[in-house]
Amino acid sequence: MPFKPSEPGEFPTLGHDVAEWMTYYLAQPDRASYEPFRPYDEQYEFLLRFYELDPVTGKRKIQRGLLGRPRGWGKSPFSAALCAAEGLGPVLFSHWDEDGRPVGKPWAAVRTPLIQIAAVSEQQTMNTFEPLLEMLRESPRIAEDYPSLQAYDTQVVLPRGRIEQVTASPRSVKGARAVFAVMDQTEEWVRSNHGTKLAQVMRANAAKVGGAVLETPNAFIPGEESVAEAAAAEWDAIVAGTTPNRSLYRDHREAPADTDMWDRESLVHGLRVAYGCSSGHPDGCLVHPEGHSDEAPARGHVDLDSIINTIWTKGQDAQQSRSDFLNQITHASDAWLSQPEWSACEDREKVVSPGDTIVLGFDGSRGRVRGNADATALVGMRVEDRHLFEIRVWEPREGDRDWSPNATEVDAEVRAAFARYRVVGFYADPSGWQTHVAQWEADFGRKLKIKASGNEPISMWPRGKNSKVTHITEAFHQAVVDGEVSHDGGPSLRRHVLNARRRKSRGGGYLLYKEYPESPSKIDAAYAAIMAFQACMDAQSKRIGTRKKRSGSGPRMMIMK
Repeated sequence: MPFKPSEPGEFPTLGHDVAEWMTYYLAQPDRASYEPFRPYDEQYEFLLRFYELDPVTGKRKIQRGLLGRPRGWGKSPFSAALCAAEGLGPVLFSHWDEDGRPVGKPWAAVRTPLIQIAAVSEQQTMNTFEPLLEMLRESPRIAEDYPSLQAYDTQVVLPRGRIEQVTASPRSVKGARAVFAVMDQTEEWVRSNHGTKLAQVMRANAAKVGGAVLETPNAFIPGEESVAEAAAAEWDAIVAGTTPNRSLYRDHREAPADTDMWDRESLVHGLRVAYGCSSGHPDGCLVHPEGHSDEAPARGHVDLDSIINTIWTKGQDAQQSRSDFLNQITHASDAWLSQPEWSACEDREKVVSPGDTIVLGFDGSRGRVRGNADATALVGMRVEDRHLFEIRVWEPREGDRDWSPNATEVDAEVRAAFARYRVVGFYADPSGWQTHVAQWEADFGRKLKIKASGNEPISMWPRGKNSKVTHITEAFHQAVVDGEVSHDGGPSLRRHVLNARRRKSRGGGYLLYKEYPESPSKIDAAYAAIMAFQACMDAQSKRIGTRKKRSGSGPRMMIMK
């Protein structure tokens, strides 16, 4: 029979059974004497999501999991527990019981399980493998119920199957039919160390047998094109509903963007958010105060005072501390804006309503460039409060070298924006879109209150042909840093902004570029946002779409020109 929810919002999952199996069979590593392994509440919640089932077929919904937490949180022991559970525990759907609840079975009931722990260096694999050995060797129940299991220093031989470490080249693991793989520290998996290819091979191996992979990265640096960064972009697409894929579940948490590392109260709060239930703060877990399991530890193992002392050590790199301990996705040394700076301006409570006075910024793909097409982006900004919002971003799927945007869709989106809002300005890069921009100027030019130039109300050259571009770019950067603009948290816009690198221009100031010309990391939405910002500034300078107070105590009124 299909799943029968007993509470609103409940979904079928084997996560409860897997958590119970872990606690019953596994020892807590790094202890003087035996203690059972008990997942923290947030780890318990991750298990519920990772082992979520289709309510009709019982098939596992998640093929790829990502758990992003700061250093020392406990990703390695938790990953080790998952390896043990995948090798021995009830991780596959068997049937529904008489109450419509799922019942699990081990992989060994279906096939010989191969579990792999992968990283780009042997030391990284040991981060997970060493706790796994302790969990198995120190457990009396493993010895009792799985007497043939052998936990060797280099691999674990299961009653059926094995758990092994992988640090070899992608070619050497191609074809390995692993039912589960841990991919550790994927923020360091890039093309230069073959990490990108290794991840592709391991995902393909798991997919062939209906298995799953788990990534356990720390915060990545935008623009490095790591495996962790690619997963974040894919998750953004899932959240935005722009991809049919729903097999990825990403659980990444970082400290609030406005965390002040030199203010103790702010720093403690930021660390408690980032470390969650592993925080050893006397007041307990900040993010899961109610909890999921009565057996979960009341307090975590992480000494926040020790971390604070490390952060405040003379010579400690502040950006590295944000990445390591606050789990904040920050920025490269030549990044235009950092993740904390951009996130601090996010305001999802603001709603841009039909009829609001807005301006538009547009940057279009120029087609195939070295087999790597640009993106096309349409961004809006409400004039009254400088609130930036992502309308639509078109970009190629990974590996699609012949992609070009659907011009009909782009044109329809522009026209829909003019129909929905009161558009008083529209600045667009005409490169590759001259015909469309000319048509937009013919159709909408007379309605616009501000114009890019006298003869061309929409066409604007944002990349060096207009000397004002460096000033516009710097002004937008300063407005973000000073909190003078807000944005809706659009995932594609955020990614493009964080991808942008600044380079000095010949005329002074700087312009925005990709990390390198052939980089697949797009920045087009960042330029669209800059043009929308400039249009907004031009509108406000003419007092278009702004509010002013009447003399006396009368109500405020909108200036409409």
